[in-house]
Amino acid sequence: MDEERARSDRVLPTSRILGAAIVPFLVVAFLVLYPRPTDTQDWFAWTIRPTMTPMVLGSAYLGGAWFFVRVVRADRWHTVRIGFIPVTVFASCLGLATIIHWDKFNHGHVAFWLWAGLYFTTPFLVLGAYLWNQTTSPPASPDELRVTTVARSLMAATGIAAVGLGAYLYLVPVRAITIWPWALTPLTARVMGAVLLLGIAGILAAIDARWSSCTVMIDVARIMIALILVAAVRAHDEFDTSRPLTWLLGIGLTAVLIGATALDLSMRHRASGAAPREPAADAVGRYRLSTRPETTDP
Repeated sequence: MDEERARSDRVLPTSRILGAAIVPFLVVAFLVLYPRPTDTQDWFAWTIRPTMTPMVLGSAYLGGAWFFVRVVRADRWHTVRIGFIPVTVFASCLGLATIIHWDKFNHGHVAFWLWAGLYFTTPFLVLGAYLWNQTTSPPASPDELRVTTVARSLMAATGIAAVGLGAYLYLVPVRAITIWPWALTPLTARVMGAVLLLGIAGILAAIDARWSSCTVMIDVARIMIALILVAAVRAHDEFDTSRPLTWLLGIGLTAVLIGATALDLSMRHRASGAAPREPAADAVGRYRLSTRPETTDP
């Protein structure tokens, strides 16, 4: 591998092709689950009740579709690389849940075999694409616009909270069901856990800190959360309002959506108002030229 490729920060064709191949599956899954969540017995891999669960899963799928669209269109690898690890974890968890709850699926439906084929292969494909494309990732430049320490702390805290709750749902679903805002089964508890584990993206974004690395994932989070809040209004009668987590989850998601939007607007304002800075390499080169002693013709 030559040095030029190792620092090119380009999105490799393998990543673009994988993203383009995944997008149609995610869009179709969203259209099956979100607009008509009562019809999962006819159109999905298994029958999901109540309607809030398929709508949350559909929200994650549309957010994922937007992420992979951005992968296809991206001109710099570091702007999309953060999303590959959360997607790998999400797909791995759904693949494992499929094995654990094999008897709950509709094996006679083509949707199940599409589901199984997707989640038994996607974790390896996405992780492989990530590792291969990481070979083009350059070190961060000190001149790049960075998210403030306060915003990074909030992103990390939000990500940790989502991952902690997601792990609880996935690892001890029978207990988690007793506190969850709407009715779940062990299978759907693990599915909700997998969705929450996408919060890993917030932790990774806080670690990276470059605004250019965060923008895509913030857009994805806003799409998902907005759709989930709309779904909550549609399925309001499915919530157990006596459970504290019902209110904590609603308030928390609303706060994250508002905070993410405020951060986006603030950072865009900072980016537009920041004066362009001369790259360090160019500055050094010009300094050397300016300090070179003059010569005269013989």
